[in-house]
Amino acid sequence: MSHIFARTELLVGREGLEKLSACNVAVFGLGGVGSFAAEALARAGVGSLFLVDHDTVDISNINRQLHAMTSTVGEPKTELMKARLRDINPGVAVETRQQKFTPGLASEMLDGRSIDFVVDAIDDVENKTFLIVACVKRKLPVISAMGAGNKLDPTSFKVDSIWRTSVCPLARVMRKKLRAAGINEDVPVVYSTAPPIEPVAVKNGPGGRIPPGSISFVPPVAGLIMAGFVVTKLLGLNGFSAK
Repeated sequence: MSHIFARTELLVGREGLEKLSACNVAVFGLGGVGSFAAEALARAGVGSLFLVDHDTVDISNINRQLHAMTSTVGEPKTELMKARLRDINPGVAVETRQQKFTPGLASEMLDGRSIDFVVDAIDDVENKTFLIVACVKRKLPVISAMGAGNKLDPTSFKVDSIWRTSVCPLARVMRKKLRAAGINEDVPVVYSTAPPIEPVAVKNGPGGRIPPGSISFVPPVAGLIMAGFVVTKLLGLNGFSAK
């Protein structure tokens, strides 16, 4: 009999589906990267998801974020994704927190719940660092997204340890911050080897700040790669070379 994961079962088998169904993955950040990662995990058969994002949909999100449409502007990203994922798989368990991750919330968000993997798609550099440090100290498997802004080449993404990255300006900053925090473990990241593009100087950001440019076909690729990495690791497969 056909079922929603019938095609997936052909790749991973019944045991693989059962293993994924028993897993809980936390996704921090539901923007252009995180929203696609969360949906790919649900469509792969991951049984429980913990979604964390403080934001609501802005009209500028529509060009690249899965939940962003003219009809959803102003609505919480967490609740939109929860409804979307439950529509995909009514059996998926989705817990949401409409809150920004900060160091003071690490224990509350990471302890006391059985998390098998953490997806870091946070934009804020300081809180991104805090999340990775918190995961490493708890020995929680984590994969982190580096910069997907100011890029036009979706084929330039790689998965590797943060210590073996190149070109990506965010990865350079993160290496320094992780060293300062006493972290030297291999943390897998998705990063782009394409040189950043200088944004066109249209000063439409707060205080004249120019936000990173983005497009529909770059951040989603990073999110899908992250989901693929997580699923293969949960299944004990060797689909990726990064630790």
